[in-house]
Amino acid sequence: MPTLNWIGKDKVVTHHQDVPFRVLERKYTFGDEHDSGNMIIHGDNLEALKALLPRYENRIKCIYIDPPYNTGNEGWVYNDNVNDPHIRKWLGQVVGSEMDDLTRHDKWLCMMYPRLVLLQKLLADDGAIFISIDDNEQANLKLICDEIFGATNFVADLPRVTKKGGKDHSDNVAKNHDVIIIYTKSNSKCKFNGFAPNEKGFDNEDEFVDKRGKYKLNQTLDYDSLWYNHTMDFPIEIDGNLYYAGGSKEAYINRHKGQHDAKDWVWRWSQAKFDFGYKNGFVVIKKGKDRSRIYTKTYLNASIEKDLLGNYYIDYFNRESKISSLEFSDNVYSNDNAKKEIAKIIGGNTFDFPKPSALISQLISLIKNADIILDSFAGSGTTAHAVLNLNKQDGGNRKFILCELCDYAETITAERVRRVMSGYGEGKNAVNGTGGSFDFYELGETIFEPDSENLNDNADTEQIRQYIWYSETHTAYHAPATDAHPYLLGKYQYNNYYFYYIKGEETCLDWDFLNTFTERDRAEMYIIYADRCILTEQEMIKLNIRFKKIPRDIKHI
Repeated sequence: MPTLNWIGKDKVVTHHQDVPFRVLERKYTFGDEHDSGNMIIHGDNLEALKALLPRYENRIKCIYIDPPYNTGNEGWVYNDNVNDPHIRKWLGQVVGSEMDDLTRHDKWLCMMYPRLVLLQKLLADDGAIFISIDDNEQANLKLICDEIFGATNFVADLPRVTKKGGKDHSDNVAKNHDVIIIYTKSNSKCKFNGFAPNEKGFDNEDEFVDKRGKYKLNQTLDYDSLWYNHTMDFPIEIDGNLYYAGGSKEAYINRHKGQHDAKDWVWRWSQAKFDFGYKNGFVVIKKGKDRSRIYTKTYLNASIEKDLLGNYYIDYFNRESKISSLEFSDNVYSNDNAKKEIAKIIGGNTFDFPKPSALISQLISLIKNADIILDSFAGSGTTAHAVLNLNKQDGGNRKFILCELCDYAETITAERVRRVMSGYGEGKNAVNGTGGSFDFYELGETIFEPDSENLNDNADTEQIRQYIWYSETHTAYHAPATDAHPYLLGKYQYNNYYFYYIKGEETCLDWDFLNTFTERDRAEMYIIYADRCILTEQEMIKLNIRFKKIPRDIKHI
């Protein structure tokens, strides 16, 4: 497989291992639900991604990132502590603006590589990552993604129209598109949804949403004709009330006496189909002062069909089709639309090249059962907006995790999410809120003291416990039951793990500690962390205990 080399690559291939583990400090909760699973993290995304590993490794079903395109006109700063002399020269410097300045490509690759490694670790086996990029780094990005995710896990490059008519990014070509590169963790395990017909919505129609998804309302009446032969003319009984297509019982009786007018009304649906539709939520009754009206629902993703035996059933559109490479040519996914969207929520010209929430919604919808969505270049918070919209549409419970380095993580990113949840706009332009909650975090203390093997007593103990569990099992940490042993981390592969740690005190694995175990603590093997141990080697072998000394035996990952 072809690989890409650049100045400093040898220092960044394993750089993720040198990134310190930091705790995530919750600063506040917006909404009613504490620890809802929705997170906005302010800080360097490299450190933020590593902080997420103990809880989320191999759990993220959908990742979307919109990294700097490295056009030469952007002001991004590479701020990782890489010791290669070439890279040190670049640290803290704004990327050069000359198109032929190849050093900026080296620097961009050094920035991206360790972040992609951590994203690959976080991605679930049946998940996918979507990366927006343009021609400046597309070829380089493809090669390093082949290296990190595996060339066999490449899915596609999807072109996206960014602006109708294009923009002069070069002397000869007015560019009007970028691409979305798609990789999976494992192509054999990740299953994609195709695009449902009209998935974006109905053209020029009022839309409604229920648990089945988007729908529009249709009158259930039509003009009579010889084709109907009056078989579509019958009274409908609902809650003891009779409804007639012609509006009255008299008109119904006259038609059936042969007093037929070609403009008389009949139902669009047969009585059997109506009965099935009413029972299954495809019918809406709107009561008025003079008369009630009956409407039927036309869904984007479902319809009433009849089988060969004449029985009605609900047909949910088959979305297991191939992804269309032309789908993102629609202007609804353009940067122009994204700017208008942000302006309605935040106001002003906030970002030069934002992405619209409709784009992210469509990408998320491609992944089956995408329950956790991560964006480590969060920008204005478009990904959270998309997740909230999808949940509102279908009643889902998807969670978002956003990482943003810049100071606008609070004033723009989080503010946009607050307004989407609460509602925004005034008068006829008002948009109802989606509801929801999120927790805002800052990167806090390191797990270990700087330049030391000792645990940092200033770090949150619960997050130290998460780290220890992750270092042992490489699985997501779940807090034990409240009535479990106070120092139990969890059970994994028939083993019990204990972290006997008290800040400012020395702990000892002795018989007094073992006497705190109950029948619930029974296991094949006991891995116990403590500051020291006075049990003999023979006693530990007999009791199936493996002692690990704090901090000596704690792994640095």
